[in-house]
Amino acid sequence: MVFLTLSRWIRSRGPDRYWKVQELLKHARHFRGRKNRCYSLAVRAVRRAFVYATKGRKLKKRNMRTLWITRIAAASREHGMKYPVLMSNLTKNICESSEPRSFLALAKLARARQQEGFCAALGDGKEPPGVFSRVVLQQ
Repeated sequence: MVFLTLSRWIRSRGPDRYWKVQELLKHARHFRGRKNRCYSLAVRAVRRAFVYATKGRKLKKRNMRTLWITRIAAASREHGMKYPVLMSNLTKNICESSEPRSFLALAKLARARQQEGFCAALGDGKEPPGVFSRVVLQQ
């Protein structure tokens, strides 16, 4: 692009500006009213939407954590333990689980740790801590 005068060059926005506007309007297409067509209104709406999206991601993590804690607390109450006791004893044994049968084994392990101490919770010592076999599940 050739500019014959300095004022024409200063006033020119160039091709990059066009693509920048189109990118922003693409994010605003699903908005209602003039916010999806007018650039000056779309800028504010898209910024606000991105702020809400960022806050929403944090809130989603917080909600999922409370849901996990509620589910684990309910499952531990089924096996006769409270959530804080279960978690403290499991962190001492360094264990994790995601399925109901192994959760039962973990609850038994935490209860054994609570009642008899660390040596009784590990069993006979043939398996390393945190590994569960069918023998542990059937007891």
